Amino acid sequence: MTGQATEDPRLAERAIEYVYRQGWTDGLPTVPATRERTDEFLATTSRPADEVIGRLDHLKREVTVELAAINSVMAGCLPDYFPVVLAAWDALMLERSTMGGGWQSTSGPAPLLVVNGPVRRRLGFNSTGGVFGPGFRPNATVARAIGLIVRNGLGVVPHVFEQATQGVPGRWAMCIAENEEESPWEPLSVDGGVTAGVDAVSTTLLRTSEYVDNRHTGDPEKLLADFADTLSRSGSLIFRNAGAGVVFCPEHAQMLANAGMSKDDVRTWLVERCGRTKADLARVGKNGITENGVRYERGDGESEGFDPMFAADSPQNLPIVVAGARNAGMSMVVRLFSNWSGISARVEP
Repeated sequence: MTGQATEDPRLAERAIEYVYRQGWTDGLPTVPATRERTDEFLATTSRPADEVIGRLDHLKREVTVELAAINSVMAGCLPDYFPVVLAAWDALMLERSTMGGGWQSTSGPAPLLVVNGPVRRRLGFNSTGGVFGPGFRPNATVARAIGLIVRNGLGVVPHVFEQATQGVPGRWAMCIAENEEESPWEPLSVDGGVTAGVDAVSTTLLRTSEYVDNRHTGDPEKLLADFADTLSRSGSLIFRNAGAGVVFCPEHAQMLANAGMSKDDVRTWLVERCGRTKADLARVGKNGITENGVRYERGDGESEGFDPMFAADSPQNLPIVVAGARNAGMSMVVRLFSNWSGISARVEP
């Protein structure tokens, strides 16, 4: 129309294809990161653009605030999301596994990002129905931004430095907000040292996730026994002790709380009961596992006793979150790649 500027869609197409040719994308189209758009992201934080916020010394690669902003633009974030991306990245840098070989592990672990505080509602993070699924821009793009930072900042690219045997579905797609409104317990960020009501992000690396569907009982101990059985599955046991988390749906969490159980009570109950007998482990060839993950059968015939799954009763070994809708008794067990750091990162301007 006369007097109105027209946009040429071919310019966007060429920019998107340029990113593909450079190998900067995760396989999906990206948003062109112009200088102006990147500066809008940098304006949301007081941190200097050249501040180094992460490095992998063995790869001789490092990440700056500006590089994180560029990749957040490419991921489809809005500028207001950028402080959450930085908090998520800071929290990941506190995880022992991410500073070592976690990004390059043969299990291809997936980061789980958990958002707490008023920022959840202010920016529209999903904390209820379909919380692990698609459909919400903040959840999807903040998680994707972390993946692009790892790819383009640290250089961890599939078939090069990334050595996953099969990988984990949703590797760069798991950013959830905790359903604080329907949770009967304090949020995860409180376990991570942040005062309730303060914006924060908690992160850890996961080997996988699996559901516990129990709409069959109103007995809290029978419900927890179902979780213990899932947590103790022999296929997930690699080392003598393992870490795992539970993302309770509101219905399950409220049932347990109504029975007088605190989050610590639930954790203690599970820690005391999760594990397998040595005879069970011998039947699947895992009676030789140690703290270092010995791969072969011991062959000494020892089959007496019980090997506990968790090394200690701690949120670092068994973090507990409440998320999802209160419409069915379906929760999620998540397998930690390593123990959670137990430290949440505040979302700072």
